[in-house]
Amino acid sequence: MKIEDKLTASVIDGVKKLYGAEITPAMVQLQKTKKEFAGHLTVVVFPFLKLSKKGPEQTGQEIGEYLKANEPAIADYNVIKGFLNLTIASDVWIDLLNRIHADAQWGIRKADEKAPLVMIEYSSPNTNKPLHLGHVRNNLLGNALANIMAANGNRVVKTNIVNDRGIHICKSMLAWLKYGNGETPESSGKKGDHLIGDYYVAFDKHYKAEVAELMEKGLSKEEAEAQSPLMQEAREMLRKWEAGDPEVRALWEKMNNWVYAGFDETYKMMGVSFDKIYYESNTYLEGKKKVLEGLEKGIFYRKEDGSVWADLTPEGLDQKLLLRADGTSVYMTQDIGTAEQRFADYPIDKMIYVVGNEQNYHFQVLSILLDKLGFEWGKDLVHFSYGMVELPEGKMKSREGTVVDADDLMEAMIQTAKETSNELGKLDGLTQEEADDIARIVGLGALKYFILKVDARKNMTFNPKESIDFNGNTGPFIQYTYARIQSILRKAAEAGITIPAVIPAGMELTAKEEGLIQMLADFTATVDQAGTDYNPSILANYAYDLVKEYNQFYHDFSILREENEALKVFRLALSQNVGKIVKEAMGLLGIEVPERM
Repeated sequence: MKIEDKLTASVIDGVKKLYGAEITPAMVQLQKTKKEFAGHLTVVVFPFLKLSKKGPEQTGQEIGEYLKANEPAIADYNVIKGFLNLTIASDVWIDLLNRIHADAQWGIRKADEKAPLVMIEYSSPNTNKPLHLGHVRNNLLGNALANIMAANGNRVVKTNIVNDRGIHICKSMLAWLKYGNGETPESSGKKGDHLIGDYYVAFDKHYKAEVAELMEKGLSKEEAEAQSPLMQEAREMLRKWEAGDPEVRALWEKMNNWVYAGFDETYKMMGVSFDKIYYESNTYLEGKKKVLEGLEKGIFYRKEDGSVWADLTPEGLDQKLLLRADGTSVYMTQDIGTAEQRFADYPIDKMIYVVGNEQNYHFQVLSILLDKLGFEWGKDLVHFSYGMVELPEGKMKSREGTVVDADDLMEAMIQTAKETSNELGKLDGLTQEEADDIARIVGLGALKYFILKVDARKNMTFNPKESIDFNGNTGPFIQYTYARIQSILRKAAEAGITIPAVIPAGMELTAKEEGLIQMLADFTATVDQAGTDYNPSILANYAYDLVKEYNQFYHDFSILREENEALKVFRLALSQNVGKIVKEAMGLLGIEVPERM
């Protein structure tokens, strides 16, 4: 039984014995005692004042005295105004540590076949450029959220929708035809997504030059843009693609395959994966079909020019275009088509879209449209909306080639980790292979943690230098603490000290030790809250608070040099379980921890 449940039952008994009144568990408000007061858990006394007909201090004293006399878990109490602070006995904490010690996956709930099925969409790249810093935040959030939902006992399907059609794709294709001289990833030694991204930038450069030239001849900017031969060619290519022109389709397939191979490398390095990938080139036709069905049923309406719309004014929104006058689809149509395919593939109970906050309105509309079209989860779809990520230098633009490439960023982080670790002597005595692996773990851990510790809803600035610090609220600080714990455990094993399956009770613990066990126990509630709130940062900051607390304990108390054998074994067991929970928390965030540093 949880300590909180045991205390709640005892408070109910106490109120009945003291004041002759029956109360419900909901009336017993328990919270963690504030750091400035002695105690572990605090009972809020105010709900009982009508029953005791006494002041808050006296009521608190009476309930505290009853609990101390009748509940073995209570060692002591103090009353501050209307708050009864309870100190839990050391043996109760040792018993709790034993429960954590015995559970290899404390805080993680396994899903059974009847568990809800949650589908999470993230990444959503375009096939005209490599993944960039914005995609890094998206992928890391999506991957962490998938792990957290699974740890809360859900079945999880991770999906990706690839934006592989449209004018932007044609721009890269046309530029490659015009300026590429048959260049391939093999001939250039470039990753396919980088190669195609270069041609997207090249298109923009030539297009801007054409527009400038036409404006010099007296045309307005709008006229020049409309008359640009390059843009007209790109639009013609898109029309041919839509019509299924075999030559255009073959080129599209070849260039997209180069990009997919590049994406796969990036995803692998980032440590993210997908159970199912959908492609817009397939889903947009499904979407058109679904919209036309809605038109037949009177859910949507057609304007005189032939375009199809949804009237959302009854919901307090506006009119929404679903099919253009020429019959071509818009993003909304594609999302409806993707939903149709996904619903056919999986019995989805909840759908979560990890997409930037600039799409808030889009998902508000999508939810209403899916609900109107009969998707059971439409009304309750979750738009996991996150803010922009920038660098200290400011915003990034794909067309101008000023974007921070995900591959370059990860490579730079690993290199910086290697240099910083070398300077601090963290890689001394390791083989080259071990040192390289630790640099990879630390570099990527620094990147992931820095991004995931920030509440996703907020815009953020990613500062590579700050992220790789071995002190403060950073990935490397947490990773180093984990490695330190493993080093202590290895030394203990070398000295022939074994940690038993059950830690004996009967010793007095310090407040610091009891506080650490309480934090370990809180991991269950933390995982639960991170899932309920769709907020990985809760887990990241919990991991930091735990290692910060452990480092203070490590600084203040001896472990291997402790003369009392029982206390030494207890502290080793405590350290081992801190390491275990740190590894679990970081693992849910998609962050590895090194065994040595």
